[in-house]
Amino acid sequence: MSGPLEGVRIVDLTSNFMGPYAALLLGDMGADVCKVESLSGDTTRGVGPARNPGMGAIFLHLNRNKRSVALDLKSRGGREAVGRMIETADVVLYSLRPAAMDRMGLSYERVREINPRVIYCGAFGFGQAGQYADRPAYDDLIQAAVGMAVLQSRKTGPPTYVASAIADRVVGMALSTAVSAALYRREKTGRGQAVEVPMFETFAHFAMGDHLYGYSFEPPIGDTGYARMMNADRKPYPTTDGYIGVNVYTDRHWQRFFDIAGRPEMSNDGRFSTIAGRTANIGLLYKLLADVLATRSTAEWVNIFGKADIPAIGMNTPESVLDDPHMKDVGFFAIEDHPSEGKVRSLGIAQTWSEDQPSIRYPAPRLGQHTEELLGECGYSSDDITALVQSGAAFAAPHV
Repeated sequence: MSGPLEGVRIVDLTSNFMGPYAALLLGDMGADVCKVESLSGDTTRGVGPARNPGMGAIFLHLNRNKRSVALDLKSRGGREAVGRMIETADVVLYSLRPAAMDRMGLSYERVREINPRVIYCGAFGFGQAGQYADRPAYDDLIQAAVGMAVLQSRKTGPPTYVASAIADRVVGMALSTAVSAALYRREKTGRGQAVEVPMFETFAHFAMGDHLYGYSFEPPIGDTGYARMMNADRKPYPTTDGYIGVNVYTDRHWQRFFDIAGRPEMSNDGRFSTIAGRTANIGLLYKLLADVLATRSTAEWVNIFGKADIPAIGMNTPESVLDDPHMKDVGFFAIEDHPSEGKVRSLGIAQTWSEDQPSIRYPAPRLGQHTEELLGECGYSSDDITALVQSGAAFAAPHV
């Protein structure tokens, strides 16, 4: 089995993080992702440790379950080749600004002429009805624009970014969801359509659902920002031998914790007996947690909280999570033999399907590894492909 999207063909014109992450999720679900790269390759090929040029760690984890074709879309031959690919595609995925797609002759109007049933789905910086429409955008810019850096600063000091490409990956997930929904709609109506997933608006929806807060009302009845999430003491707590993550959240959780802490009277204190009261006084509760948790080891607390049915877990580092016993049970991190890169550690597919279980069908490709294969599937003869490569409109990786 190869997943629920088996038979769906995607012409993937994205690069960097956001679009490739969306294409990764769709490829993991079984879609045939044809990754169209420039002759110099996706920018992430050069990011992170690598055994061979163009096969950096970031690229490996963003681009499995894809086939790579390298084309110069500024050349006539490259544009003709991608047009041939679009003829049989279900989805065209792109992350360039719409004006750039138009300049390459790949606007929705043009693509729809080639294939009326195609789903034409793009993720780029800003919605096209606003004054930022033509601006470029990257993860850091969108975090700043939405206010995420300020929300972080309310915990740590000066504005700072989340230590992850969180905007790229959140918008990538939204993009994959939009593609799946558009494919479902086409099954119902028989019609393709264009879908736009702008980064600014999509990430604002993600962040401000928590943090619009008092400004949810007009006039406002409080400040922006969910106080509990911004509190500087919302963090893993030190124990005698490490750190622990604990979420004492519901009324029953807190009642049990107050008993464990030797402070049962706090259950009847109006400041702490309801979630509204606890939210307003969260700083006091976080201080109590910190003081109490510092008295025992992580393992002791995990055991105590387990018996009390209070959610808790020992803190991992990025290195120790590789040896986490649960991760070992489910086989999430696996050592695999990459055809050109040797032994690599792969990230598993988190979902479980009873009938159409997704799978890792092939690893991240070398640049142009499948150029000949994909062009052949579009009707190009061997001589045609050789001529295209010799003209500089395409690149085909040497066979290994």
